[in-house]
Amino acid sequence: MEFATTHQNLLWFLTITADLSVTLLLYRLFGKTGLYTSVILGIMLSNLQGPKLTMIFGMHTSLGTIIYSGIYFATDLLSERYGRREAQRAVLLGFATSVILVVMMSVSLLFVPAPSSRSVHDAMVSIFGFTPRFVFGSLFAYLISQSFDVWVFHYLKRKTKGRHLWLRNNVSTLASQAVDTVLYSLVVWWGVVQLKMAIHLGLAKYLFKFVIALFDTPFIYWARSWNVADKDWYEPFKKDYYKDF
Repeated sequence: MEFATTHQNLLWFLTITADLSVTLLLYRLFGKTGLYTSVILGIMLSNLQGPKLTMIFGMHTSLGTIIYSGIYFATDLLSERYGRREAQRAVLLGFATSVILVVMMSVSLLFVPAPSSRSVHDAMVSIFGFTPRFVFGSLFAYLISQSFDVWVFHYLKRKTKGRHLWLRNNVSTLASQAVDTVLYSLVVWWGVVQLKMAIHLGLAKYLFKFVIALFDTPFIYWARSWNVADKDWYEPFKKDYYKDF
């Protein structure tokens, strides 16, 4: 704990590495389904961690930025190995998951807590007390930017005839991250804080996303080299299971 407290910048890089490694592990074990899971897991974790701010390299950033940026890695890998349709499907699954999470957690806050659970309820309100502006801004920015990422990735793949993975991986991610940052800053922050402050917050957020986008390039090259089959993990048990009926 003391080491983490005094080495926050290193902890940030280790967390990025862990996030990308989990995506690779899920892909290795479950193929396309693992990447779907990574997108859904990423959007849920970014929603949970988003309210917590920290200082990395002297700048304020949200913990959700680390996990959220990893979603682009998963969708780019889906695009590369399985095509545009599967990547867009993952984006829509992430969007649906976010909507369900917001609705269900908002409903849970309507229940009156027992006296012994008041502190737990108050903590949940702090995390899940979504304002309509935040909900609309985050979901709108996610859906537009992620869909744009998939489109740019495949546009560049066609133009380069499948060459230069590093180019489409980085350009699509950085361009869509810029769209996400601008939309989120204007919809969520503008009017809540001054425009200058909204721009400052957006630029700091984008800088961290920029670093993560460059950092994940070796990971996507590594994953592309794998011969991963979409296994049916229940197949070995089907015969023995059904013979009892």
